[in-house]
Parts: sequence; structure tokens; C-alpha cells
Amino acid sequence: MKGPERTAGKDPAAIVAVDESNLAQAAAVHSVSWRESHRSFCSPGFVAEHTPERQREYLKGKMEEGSRVFMLLAGEDPAGIVTVTGSLIADLYVLPDRQGRGYGTELLHFAEERCAGDPTLWILRNNERAGRLYRKEGFRETGRIREGAAGIDEIEFTLRRGTEDDSSDM
Repeated sequence: MKGPERTAGKDPAAIVAVDESNLAQAAAVHSVSWRESHRSFCSPGFVAEHTPERQREYLKGKMEEGSRVFMLLAGEDPAGIVTVTGSLIADLYVLPDRQGRGYGTELLHFAEERCAGDPTLWILRNNERAGRLYRKEGFRETGRIREGAAGIDEIEFTLRRGTEDDSSDM
């Protein structure tokens, strides 16, 4: 990333830390984005449970456990979210109507810079769009798999810093 602010798509973007003052906005972004991304393979009832209020409690709990939560603002409007815990990047979501403008990549680079070591993340196996993004940005599958929600496995990716091409190691 070229600095804390840069242009992505049409709107200037800034990434800010989430605290009590903007937690509700971050939770709304998380709720809308999560529900849209899981709608095709989760039951309607399970999707509906992920309200802004529930996601507020989820994010608050993560912050209480030491995760850092960040929100991307497009202009003055919340557009994306990401969490960082040590070297783990999670909860990277961009509002559906803001996707395709580089915000996800911007959030990813921002999160990478805040990782304690080699950045790692987990994605649902069926999330091909996220897999393409992470591979394009240099992340590689580690081979670790865990059983995910809705019976869909999650796969782990890592970004090895300081190497040109570590794909031969995996």
C-alpha cells in the first residue's frame, strides 16, 4: 500500500481502527457482506441470524480477545472490514455494491502490514473469488484444512515474506 489513504475505484479510501464509536457501522458492513457471501450455501434462517446486532457482539468479542478490527471508508461511507489477530487475517469483507473497485486488495495489503509474522488466513473451499484474489497477491495454500461451517471445509493460505516464489515449498 502506498500510505494510509489512496484512491481505489472512484472514491478516495481511508482505513480506520474500529472502536466503540464506529463499531455499529463496522458490524453493519460485516452483516450485509457476510449474509450476501453465504446466501448461496447456508440456510435462509442461518443467514438471517447474522444481523448487525449479532455481528456487533461478534466483533466486540474479537476486540476483547485482542483482535484489531479495521474499517475501510469510501469517502465517508463504510465499505469494507478486516480483522487482524497476530498473523491471522480474518473477516475481510467488502459490501457487495462496492466490490470490484480494489477495496478488498487494499484491505488485504493493510492487514498484511499489521501481521506479527507471515500473514495467514482461512477461506471456505467454495470461495473461488477470494482464492483468486489471495493467489494473485502471493498467498499460497498450506495444505491445512479444517471442517468449516455448513459442512464446507476451510483451507489455509499463507504469504511468506522475503521470498520471491515459495510455491515450491508447499
